[in-house]
Amino acid sequence: MKPLLKVEDLSIRLPEGADRPYAVQNLSYALNPGEILCVVGESGSGKSMTANAIMGLLPKAIQAERGAITFDGHDLVSLEERRARKMRGNRISMIFQEPMTALNPLMRIEDQIGEVFLIHSDMSKQQRQARTLELLKDVGLPDPEKAMKVYPHQLSGGQRQRVMIAMALALEPSILIADEPTTALDVTTQAQILHLIKELQRKHGTAVMFITHDFGVVAEIADRVVVMQYGKMVEIGDAQQVLNDPQHDYTKKLIAAVPPLVAPEREVQDRSKQRPALSVKSLCKTYVSPGSWFKPGRTVHAARDVNFDLYRGETLGLVGESGSGKSTVSRCIVRLLESDSGEILLDGDAIQDLDNKALAPYRKKIQMVFQDPYASLNPRKTVGRIIADGPIAQGVPVAEAMQRAKELLALVELPETALDRYPHEFSGGQRQRVGIARALAHNPQVLVADEAISALDVSVQAQILELIDTLKKKLNLAVLFVVHDLRVAAQVCDRIIVMKHGQIVEAGETKAVFEDPQHDYTRNLIESIPGADWRSGHQPQPAVGKIA
Repeated sequence: MKPLLKVEDLSIRLPEGADRPYAVQNLSYALNPGEILCVVGESGSGKSMTANAIMGLLPKAIQAERGAITFDGHDLVSLEERRARKMRGNRISMIFQEPMTALNPLMRIEDQIGEVFLIHSDMSKQQRQARTLELLKDVGLPDPEKAMKVYPHQLSGGQRQRVMIAMALALEPSILIADEPTTALDVTTQAQILHLIKELQRKHGTAVMFITHDFGVVAEIADRVVVMQYGKMVEIGDAQQVLNDPQHDYTKKLIAAVPPLVAPEREVQDRSKQRPALSVKSLCKTYVSPGSWFKPGRTVHAARDVNFDLYRGETLGLVGESGSGKSTVSRCIVRLLESDSGEILLDGDAIQDLDNKALAPYRKKIQMVFQDPYASLNPRKTVGRIIADGPIAQGVPVAEAMQRAKELLALVELPETALDRYPHEFSGGQRQRVGIARALAHNPQVLVADEAISALDVSVQAQILELIDTLKKKLNLAVLFVVHDLRVAAQVCDRIIVMKHGQIVEAGETKAVFEDPQHDYTRNLIESIPGADWRSGHQPQPAVGKIA
């Protein structure tokens, strides 16, 4: 089979001062007609840089030093911008990771998709509208006639991603590049998008280059796999071979870091005589929705009669899709949101109605680790000061608080030199360690982790999960773990609570919930996990050393 696209000995040099000389070095592989090629690797491996080189979207400061990317007789590396612009969107299209930033917030969906035809075709306005409507039907948007008339912010994340796919497929390109298009989506929405891409690929015969760090996604859709590390290709092969018989140590380590969908055996604790560290009783929280194109404004029950207990030394998982009420419950618990009714008991004391002054002594007993550490860390303060600020606000002397910050950095396995550095000088996983250290600065009894690993690579996830588990045992913490990744929940949680539309639909010991889910919604969540069949029945191979 003659390749549709060939990457040959490609090297892309990084500017002076970067952490390595090349973003991509000596990279060669081919994309064949009608196949799905998954390019896998951690952040910084060069996956997206290669995609941007193919699309002609490299920054001016970063250029290909040598090599070629051949498509339809043209070298895309040296192709002049005028001809590259005609090819982009027409012959080669791209779905970006974050549709909210890729879509123009000031343009209606109809105009954004129609712009593709305006630039690359001579269609009339009526023809553009008809084709746009047809595309929105193809990608499964509800009520596509109304969807054409709305703005991106009026759509959900999954619906925006469908719009991006419609735009990418508008001119039936030969190649579709999908750059982490499902990373930020719920498991059920992720399953829908993967199914949609596979169906559209079959229908149009499009070759797909799918960039991801999720081996579950690879197991679900890939024909062949390229594995990248530090800008170099370390392995290439058929999907089944790479998934089930990886040859390179790095590939083995990545696969070993994927949590299996089998909950381990845990000793069931008798908590009948133990007082809960945290008790939530009949918690309710409502919002008034402003309405959107598909439904009128209404009262949304983000949390409805939520009840659970959390004990010292255990991890309780709070799982469900976006909009299920997980984050609302967690934020009510730490009093970042005010609940409408119900009780929140911290070590037996009710805190839900306390004013700020009365609440102050309780704040240090319950701390939160946020989803995005970069957004939750002050970029203008050093890490030492970020960790020390909480205790200082509670009256701890500055010198004592800074000494405590130094000890906490060691506890989360960061060097002492991190004290005087700023958040932007760290990787995502390191910043999350800083967030954990800040949360532990008060010696809390309860730690609330709100999607604390969802933005991290699989190997970094494994490191952070291991760290939280170690700290839980060492400090006898009660951990409320908010997560939508059921693979993670299966491995780290002692008990599971499943939420849907603000209500608890199922709760129980983790192993029991995964082996015999009682509610249809729980079964649907488990069945929607990409690559569930691949890793459902066996534990991962042991990793060899640490992934750098």
